[in-house]
Amino acid sequence: MPTGTALRDVREHLFDAAERVLLRDGPSSLTSRAVTTEAGCAKGVLHRHFTDFDAFLAELVLDRIARIDDQAAALRESAGTGSVADNLTRALTNLFESVAVAIVSLVTSRDELRARLREAKPTGVPILTDAALAIASYLTAERELGRIAADADVDTLAPTLIGAVHMLFADRQGIPPEAADVHKVVTAVTAGR
Repeated sequence: MPTGTALRDVREHLFDAAERVLLRDGPSSLTSRAVTTEAGCAKGVLHRHFTDFDAFLAELVLDRIARIDDQAAALRESAGTGSVADNLTRALTNLFESVAVAIVSLVTSRDELRARLREAKPTGVPILTDAALAIASYLTAERELGRIAADADVDTLAPTLIGAVHMLFADRQGIPPEAADVHKVVTAVTAGR
C-alpha cells in the first residue's frame, strides 16, 4: 500500500470501507486487513486511530447508531403529516436497507464487540433497540395528535414493528422486500391502534 498519502477524515473513510466489506462479504469477512485493503490504506492507519480492531468496530456501531438518531428526529418531525403507516414504512425501509441488518449480525457474532458496546449501551441489541426507541417516540407523538388510539401501547408496538420488519429484511442476500410488503406488516401491526 502506498504510504504518505493523507486521508482527510480517516475514521469516516475506514467506517465506510468497513460498511462496504460488511455488506458485500458479511461479518465473518470483516477483518482489519479487509477494511484497510478496501479503504486503500496501510493496516497501520487503522491501528493509529483505534486501540484494536474491536475498538474500531465498537466505534463503527456507535457511529451508525448516531445516524439512526438523526433519522429518528426526522421521523418524529413527520408526526401529523402523511399517513402513520406510510411514515413508518418509509422509516423502517430506510433503516433496514442501510447497513443495520449487517451490523446486527456483526454484533451478535462477536463476543468482544458486544462486551464493549455494553459499556455504552447496557441493554438491548444496538441499532435495533435504538430504532425501537425512535419508533416509540414517533408513535407517542402520533398518539398525542390523536392519529393513533389514545390507549396504544407504543412501547410494545415499536419493538414489534422492528422485529417484524427485521425478519422481512434478514437473510435476503441483497434483495430487499417490496415496499408493499413492509407496508402490509406495518398496517397489520398497527391495526386498531
